Amino acid sequence: MRIMLIADEPTGVLWEHLDKSILEGLDLIISCGDLPPKYLDFIVTFAPCPLFYVHGNHDDSYEYTPPTGCDCIEDKVVVYKGIRFLGIGGSQRYKDGKNQYTEKEMKAKISQINKSIKYRKGIDILVTHAPAKGLGDSEDLPHRGFECVRQLVDKHKPKYMFHGHVHMNYGPKVPRIINYNETTIVNGYRYYILDIDSSQFNYNGCIWDRIKVWFDRIITLNGYFI
Repeated sequence: MRIMLIADEPTGVLWEHLDKSILEGLDLIISCGDLPPKYLDFIVTFAPCPLFYVHGNHDDSYEYTPPTGCDCIEDKVVVYKGIRFLGIGGSQRYKDGKNQYTEKEMKAKISQINKSIKYRKGIDILVTHAPAKGLGDSEDLPHRGFECVRQLVDKHKPKYMFHGHVHMNYGPKVPRIINYNETTIVNGYRYYILDIDSSQFNYNGCIWDRIKVWFDRIITLNGYFI
């Protein structure tokens, strides 16, 4: 499966000077937050695949003008082509904002999602805006990762974690990829394309999942369900 990550800053080759060849062969686009809704609207118009997103700390405007033709996967587990995606938006709270959370608030948010994780028997790919504590974050409060998100990674061991928030132009030490135990962590700043081996995922779902994905494939040809 070929996935394109986007986050934090629009890039001209996907907007003003669109290079359509970048979109060729994609199976999924994932926005890790802090991008204008019109940018997502534009990309998904030309993309041959769905676009999933979570909210960044600067995405309060989505409440009134959400991206069209895109799917928010925040606070739930979404299954697409047999892969379980969990979305968690927002950053550490450093000022007022709808998509900012204290560590305690994020921990409560995750506890509400646990039922969805249990129902899907785990997660394969975790999509966040802010990184986990100590895994691609910074020491300052606005860019500090969440300890409870790291605990989530430790507990459920997703194959991949995708995030944004920490721009790679902040300094030469900001990594694109981190290998942490059984999880490959990727910073989606601007855009990044990766190919993942779908055979490593074997979630078949419960009987209701299979009925729904069969129905979706026939009616919408999307092949994912919530």
